[in-house]
Amino acid sequence: MVKRYITQGNLLMEVNRADGGCWVNLVAPTLEECVQIAQEFQIDLADVRAALDDEESSRVDVSNEYSLILFDVPSVEYRHQREAYTTIPLGLILVNDVLLTVCAEATPVLKNFLENTVKEFSTKKQMRFIYQIFLRSCMLYQSYLRIIDRKRKEIEAHIGDDTEEMELIDLHELESNLVYFDTSLRANKVVLDRLMRYSRIKKYPEDQDLLDDVVVENQQAIEMTRIYRDIIQGTRELLSSLMDNRLNSAMKYLASITIVMAIPTIISGIYGMNVSEKWMPLAHTPYGFGIICVLILVACVITMKVLKKRKML
Repeated sequence: MVKRYITQGNLLMEVNRADGGCWVNLVAPTLEECVQIAQEFQIDLADVRAALDDEESSRVDVSNEYSLILFDVPSVEYRHQREAYTTIPLGLILVNDVLLTVCAEATPVLKNFLENTVKEFSTKKQMRFIYQIFLRSCMLYQSYLRIIDRKRKEIEAHIGDDTEEMELIDLHELESNLVYFDTSLRANKVVLDRLMRYSRIKKYPEDQDLLDDVVVENQQAIEMTRIYRDIIQGTRELLSSLMDNRLNSAMKYLASITIVMAIPTIISGIYGMNVSEKWMPLAHTPYGFGIICVLILVACVITMKVLKKRKML
């Protein structure tokens, strides 16, 4: 899908032609649409389709004809029938005072621009528009990071209950999301550094504060990712230790029961041996069977008290 927009006053309007100061938004474009855009703006087809490859790395390519900025934005997907987070490339191509955005899916990063809810947004100020897209991306990263931390707290709230393997899997999934975020945010930081360093990309003094905000927010997202990742790793280790401790307690309890049950088994086994009854204690004593049962019971009770004193029961 290819749509063209331009701001008139404070309103964003869709137009049919991409004149100077326009925004061309490509969302999951077909090969024919990519070829058409490449021919219309004299852009390499590989650069137009670069953002459609999930494995494409973030970078900045500047030439005499146009500039390509490729960076990662957060996205929601479903893995194992659960909501999870990942990152996808977003391509920005600046050519002839026209900004092209290319993405494999409709991203929330551009939603506010399409809804015309961003302050001081103008398609005619391309560099400010690019910085605003970066800023929205950083804010979305931070929003998803807070959701991940909230899910981690929900899992921690059930640590006192019976911990199941599914909770460990959920923590591993959250940690995987943070790995994706950390990798993408660090790559985006390199892109921002190059944007600030490249002299062939126009810069305007009035946009410097906005660029500084983008750098700060991206660094904050990196720090949040690192902190939440360390916390989740500690929580996962705590859950593993609790499960191991509960397993040890269960094994210790079963071993204690085995010791107690071994007493009547040994005594009954001895009396059941094929030997002359005259050599067996209490064999000719009245109520001998009852006396033996009482002795077995007393021995079991004493053993249980000893085990309980040693905290094995």
